[in-house]
Amino acid sequence: MKRMILSLVLMAMVIGLSAQTYPPTKTPQLQFVMQLRVTLGETYEVGNTQHGRRIVIPITGGTFEGPLLKGEILNGGADYQLASHDGNRTQLEAIYSVKTDDGVYIHVRNRGIIYNGTDENGQKQFYFKAAPQFEAPQDSRYAWLNNALFVCEPEFTPAFKGIILNVWKVV
Repeated sequence: MKRMILSLVLMAMVIGLSAQTYPPTKTPQLQFVMQLRVTLGETYEVGNTQHGRRIVIPITGGTFEGPLLKGEILNGGADYQLASHDGNRTQLEAIYSVKTDDGVYIHVRNRGIIYNGTDENGQKQFYFKAAPQFEAPQDSRYAWLNNALFVCEPEFTPAFKGIILNVWKVV
């Protein structure tokens, strides 16, 4: 009988220890990394495909700057977008390279979503977020970019003919 009671007490403790905490006790924080000012070429369409409407926006250059890095965006990349048939949702994948002011090349792949529809409450919304991934040389002072998650969102201004992206590190 004692064993059975001890087993029940231990089970109750284990169940209590594994219970979820809602809301979570810790929330990820964001740390500003850089702002990219990307210049763009003429957009062209591949057309409707089996996956949606394929749109390509050439990346022709630009600059980036933040507390720990600065440099230029290289010509030759592109933003490959796939718009849903109803036009409310676009998946984007921008692939390009940057060069820091001290001559280090970094490859960037930025995947995201643009959504122009309704939220979970039926309210109209415009949502545009992305998650860039960086490939910096392991032996460079920018290797820290390889080992973190990042998020970005655009900033729109009529004074700049391109797209401005603000990037944060999830800490």
